[in-house]
Amino acid sequence: MSSLPVDEARDFLARHPAIDSIDLLLSDLNGVLRGKRIPRENLEKAYVNGINLPGSVFALDITGNTIEETGLGLDIGDCDQVCRPIPGTLMPTPWLRDGHQGQLLMAMRNEHDGPFFADPRNVLAQQVQRLEAMGFTAVVALELEFYIVDRTRDDLGRVQPPRSPETGERATTSQVYSISELDEYAGFLGDIQAAAAIQNLPLDTALKECAPGQFEINLVHGSDVLKACDSAVLLKRLIKGIAVNHGFEATFMAKPYDAEAGNGMHVHMSLLDAHGRNVFAAADENPLGTEMLRHAIGGLLRLMPESVALMAPNLNSFRRFQPGLYVPMAPTWGFDNRSVALRIPSGPNAARRIEHRVGGADANPYLLLATLLASVIHGIANRISPEEIVTGNAYEQFDPALTNSWSRALELLERSEVLNEALGQDFLKVFLANRRAERASAMQVVSRLEYDWYLRHV
Repeated sequence: MSSLPVDEARDFLARHPAIDSIDLLLSDLNGVLRGKRIPRENLEKAYVNGINLPGSVFALDITGNTIEETGLGLDIGDCDQVCRPIPGTLMPTPWLRDGHQGQLLMAMRNEHDGPFFADPRNVLAQQVQRLEAMGFTAVVALELEFYIVDRTRDDLGRVQPPRSPETGERATTSQVYSISELDEYAGFLGDIQAAAAIQNLPLDTALKECAPGQFEINLVHGSDVLKACDSAVLLKRLIKGIAVNHGFEATFMAKPYDAEAGNGMHVHMSLLDAHGRNVFAAADENPLGTEMLRHAIGGLLRLMPESVALMAPNLNSFRRFQPGLYVPMAPTWGFDNRSVALRIPSGPNAARRIEHRVGGADANPYLLLATLLASVIHGIANRISPEEIVTGNAYEQFDPALTNSWSRALELLERSEVLNEALGQDFLKVFLANRRAERASAMQVVSRLEYDWYLRHV
């Protein structure tokens, strides 16, 4: 990969004379942004030469510790790799330091200047290329759910909903789709919209979700999957930063509250052929779409059990899988049905698509989309047909079949021949070692619940 032209950097610096430093960012396995901060005078050099970061960035667990079992740490000398800018991601961060800060996404390269195998963005790029080789382009849109919480914990040290900026009252009820709740947080949401416009992030809609302090922001659909995931990663940073400025915290944690709904990351997807036609849209306007759509669903359903570890990557992820809280618990599909895993939304025939409802907001967007594309490719290539469509409440008709065990999810992923081949054995070795080490650390912690239940009674 050749060095990018410095014109983008020079134009940016000319348009933003007040920006004095730029964050160079990589998304690690957990979707946490890591990197370096450079002064503005070093930006052109970063475009020409790239910057060095160790490959062990992709060996870090959620606490920022290097997992040596990945083989990316001291076993290879914790050596550096070159990271190069991703075009179109250089932008101001208006919520930081009164607009004196900028940011730029990077992608890691190997010693031959090819894609570094452990970078999640490169894993997704490989699936995009596979799909293009079949003559298709994916059109995707991501929906991100999140909570805003009070920065002050309650008397027991637990998170709690914030106080309304308008009334001073703490939210206690769902108020799903409430416009008045959007009005109460209009300053916060307005700042998100304004910052997203400055950053050219394609926001679509915002809505009040089904728990106190929970919201959803949707990104506009587009035919550049990598850009869609770039936007999702950057939007999460934007929301968190603006929440701090408003005195809140924003969290994409899968399950912040015991009895409330979790945070999901739903993905809408269709496929275009070489002529730009949606191959999921039936000529006779059948709402269930085409045979191609059913094969895509067949692949997604077939690989769903062995994909769980990529859609639910940590301990808290599995708290989200509870009946009655709009989280699919079995590989099912249906038309305009929010109790299934794969929903075909109603609407115009030209927009016929699949909504994938399993992934959590804590999943890495690049890895989630890489998994979905690999599953669609598998279904189409092998002409896999799904089971019968579900009508009615899927929770009442199907026992939970997707594992709620972190250990079991990792085992199923490790055994998946299809995903090992599609995502790369070397990458999955790193991912599995990283997740297993984090799980081992989590299992060493004794929770408050265990003291409450067992300390005096057994």
